[in-house]
Amino acid sequence: MSHSSIITASSIAVVSDISVLQGQSVTKGQTVLTLHIMGTDLPVVASHTGRVKRVWVKVDDEVEVEQKLLEIVDESQLAVAEATEAQVMSSTDKALSEFEKRKASTLDEVRSTQLAKRQAQGFRSARQNLAQICDVQQFMEYGQFAVAAQRQRRDYQQLKTATAADGIITGVGEINRPQGASASTQAYKTAIVINDYSVLAGTQGFFHHQKLDRILAVAQAQSLPVIMFTEGGGGRPGDTDITIVNSGLQCASFSSWAALSDVVPRIAIANGYCFAGNAALFGAADIRIATKKSWIGMAGPAMIEGGGLGKVSAKDIGPIETQASNGVVDIVADDEIHASELAKRCLGYFQGPIEYSPQEQVEKDAQQIALRDVLPDDRRFVYDIRKAIAILGDEDSFTELQRQFGGAIITGFMRMQGKPVGVLASDCKVLGGAIDVEAGEKAAEFMRLCNAFSIPLISLCDTPGFMVGPEHEQRGAVRRLSALFTSGAKLTVPLIAVAIRKCYGLGAQALLGGSTMKPQYMLSWPTGEFGGMGLEGAVKLGFSKELAAQEDPHARQQLFEKLVAKQYANGQATEVASVLEIDAVIDPASTRTAILQTLFS
Repeated sequence: MSHSSIITASSIAVVSDISVLQGQSVTKGQTVLTLHIMGTDLPVVASHTGRVKRVWVKVDDEVEVEQKLLEIVDESQLAVAEATEAQVMSSTDKALSEFEKRKASTLDEVRSTQLAKRQAQGFRSARQNLAQICDVQQFMEYGQFAVAAQRQRRDYQQLKTATAADGIITGVGEINRPQGASASTQAYKTAIVINDYSVLAGTQGFFHHQKLDRILAVAQAQSLPVIMFTEGGGGRPGDTDITIVNSGLQCASFSSWAALSDVVPRIAIANGYCFAGNAALFGAADIRIATKKSWIGMAGPAMIEGGGLGKVSAKDIGPIETQASNGVVDIVADDEIHASELAKRCLGYFQGPIEYSPQEQVEKDAQQIALRDVLPDDRRFVYDIRKAIAILGDEDSFTELQRQFGGAIITGFMRMQGKPVGVLASDCKVLGGAIDVEAGEKAAEFMRLCNAFSIPLISLCDTPGFMVGPEHEQRGAVRRLSALFTSGAKLTVPLIAVAIRKCYGLGAQALLGGSTMKPQYMLSWPTGEFGGMGLEGAVKLGFSKELAAQEDPHARQQLFEKLVAKQYANGQATEVASVLEIDAVIDPASTRTAILQTLFS
């Protein structure tokens, strides 16, 4: 007897009853279903003892001759089939188990030696930094199972852990998504790149670059901002598996990264050693954050020695004090956690408005009267413009960039009623507010950044003009300061300017986007004073003969002060407004209201 039997219909009929269920045991001769034809019932019986494996029909179905009705399988055969199925399931479980082990080999729990080494240095692992930046449960990782291209020289099993992800974590995650946000998360999706120093000192290998190129292409295709941790030692010479690459100069990573300039916001974080290729990536970012324990240079110790320049300690190359003062670093962070939070904060300005409550607005409106007390009584004395910025902006919303560089101009982002704005502000505490080449380049670059990403600009002007003198000209002032006019001329975002006090010469024009007619609204406090150059300098230059004619020093000083007072009267904000060189003079306490109405109404 066959171990399996398929029962078919003996004639055309209709299924009138099914007496058994799939999986049910039956005995030989037992009625399993009934057919009905021409008023006659035709019982269909089991051909042998066994179990119903499947039923192909249902009640009221019309069947043809020899159409399959059901299958009965021998119990012993079914047991074999079930055992085989169980074996298949066991194989699936085994595959899943192997997958979990492989995945775990890339994580800190298995890479405990590498984690301990990082912690001994006071640093965090790449995976810990990832968790600080985004929710790892929502993170979509690319290329997690990559290893260094060194299978020819090292054991593959060891490579899985020692060179996990080939030293770079890449993927897409959500950053800054508020609780209760809508289902659409596109505004918060961010491409994330974390170079892993615990893998071959964070060096860039063959698959490492492939992963980087892939995520940068994803960022460009989906218009995703990028946050990149750049710690690492540059190119890796030890990848032996790739035999068709000689120089490696065909690598597109640096070009791909630079191509995202003005396309998506790019924020880089440096910690520890960041040399060569890693430093190039860091330096090309839009906003550069580095920890206090950072050393950043276009070449590391090995490359310097190889170039015949002698042995240099890694900690003598681009320490944070140097790179913050020369503008390479925009923000100095305390540590990696602080750097991660700063990166999220900076990214938030590019992601758009955040919720701002009516109560916050009431409290902020009440603070505005304090702007009347920002300036000292004597126009020659300095004051703290950051106090004015704090009063104007939403509470604790200002983030300053490059504070240690080009200090005559303050640059940074803040929020007003939850909306992001860029801030340019003269700092009279540095060079009296005169714009030197560093401040000019800093301001020009910041204008370009805001313009690229549609962030409105506020300019708070108090400058005697461009810094002058032979020494400054030796630093290329003519070329470098002129960049401010180029950036100003290309501004397409709304610009509102407020003359706080001094608004003199080419420097003031540059800070206003090119002229007093460039801003969408050109305002001044009553303390504003305007002219082609500083009042004192204008008097000395324009009235040199008259002053020289006064032989008595006391009389000469009296004449000088009289002439300065006259120049001041002519250059006062209200007088300048009377001939329409500026749009309006306002009470300092009305500044925030004027800005909001101009930029966002």
